[in-house]
Amino acid sequence: MLVERTTKEVIIRLPASVDTEDLQDFLNYARYKELTANFKTSQKEVDKIANDINSKWWTKNRSKLIK
Repeated sequence: MLVERTTKEVIIRLPASVDTEDLQDFLNYARYKELTANFKTSQKEVDKIANDINSKWWTKNRSKLIK
């Protein structure tokens, strides 16, 4: 692996043998970090939103899962 930093970007070179699923997971995480770098939201607020989303999902899908 080779990591190179330029004035505008970081370039990472990996061997072709790297597992593509693992690489995609890493890239998704890097993108998440890039998108959220300037957010000023507390973990408490994030947890509240996640709980709200999970509750709404469960309400909508419960009948499909429990018969």
